[in-house]
Amino acid sequence: MSKRPITVQAAAALEAVEGVAAVGFGVYTGVETATGGAVDPASAIGVTVLALAGGLGMLACARGVWRADQWSRAPAVLTQLFALPVAWSLWQSDRPAIAIPMAAVAVLALVTVLSPPSTAWLITDHDEDEDDDVREDGDKGVREEAAPVQSPGEPRSLGQRLKERLKEQPTKK
Repeated sequence: MSKRPITVQAAAALEAVEGVAAVGFGVYTGVETATGGAVDPASAIGVTVLALAGGLGMLACARGVWRADQWSRAPAVLTQLFALPVAWSLWQSDRPAIAIPMAAVAVLALVTVLSPPSTAWLITDHDEDEDDDVREDGDKGVREEAAPVQSPGEPRSLGQRLKERLKEQPTKK
């Protein structure tokens, strides 16, 4: 496996920091609600659930970016695009101590996840289990030549991946 670019490492770390902060806020809001400190308990419960779900989602995205899962890039970008209006709202609510770091982390995460090295890393297939150049046919016990194996780190198109999946499907006789 090739070396993970620093931009991918930074994007995953920034996404994880936001996820931990959101989960922490959700826990804090939940405790405040449970102890009777919330002004509007119904809204506080909703905020708690959204913060916990959003934080866990951001942590999943961070893990996906770190592992080079191709699905993770779009949600990572979307979470940053959602964080920017939240930071603006906090700025307008006279909460610059929260708004400025939140906006800075969101912008940095956007820059790192959309940078060319991150894009190249996240669209590349990093599976190491494709080293077999021969496979067994389960029904007949006949060894067949597999499709040309691409080296790990070589980009595969969606069409190539679909063709490979179709070849793996059992056929009706």
